[in-house]
Amino acid sequence: MSETARSLIFGGLAVLAVFLAAAWDLPRRWLGAPLDLLPPLLVCAALGRRPGGWRLVAVLGGLARDSWSANPLGASILPLYLTGWFLHARRDLLSRELVFAQLTLGTIASAVIPLFTLGLVMTFGPPPVLGWWLAGQWVALAVTGGLLTPVVFRGMGRLDRWFAHPVVETSAFRPDREILRGRY
Repeated sequence: MSETARSLIFGGLAVLAVFLAAAWDLPRRWLGAPLDLLPPLLVCAALGRRPGGWRLVAVLGGLARDSWSANPLGASILPLYLTGWFLHARRDLLSRELVFAQLTLGTIASAVIPLFTLGLVMTFGPPPVLGWWLAGQWVALAVTGGLLTPVVFRGMGRLDRWFAHPVVETSAFRPDREILRGRY
């Protein structure tokens, strides 16, 4: 599968994740906050793909989130984009294979993105209602985002295995060939 196709899949999954968060009401009733799959998807795209994947997640996911919420249009793009840029710039230093690292990065991204978005909404839009209820929602978003990040990594790995062709290594030497060494 080409990198362009992977980027488009990430962009489509970002819009689908925002739609799922807006339409699925069960987690909102249980946790007091919707399941936000956009930060885990952004972490997966920023650590494992070229810049096109996480940029599409940031732009398409941010526009979709703002169109289904009371945020001013474009308020979610900048926090997502800056988080994706930070993670992508330091992807060589971060251990993306370990579940603990995925959990930690997902929790941090799921906590930072709503705070930065809240600051932008308070600056450019109507002020939201602040209180302990909002703090509880923020904690629920951070914890569920952290727990969902390894799931997103596994799902994207499985998707890659389904659609990617296996790499065939070619060699000039056959493995069953015997090499005789000596004078004769």
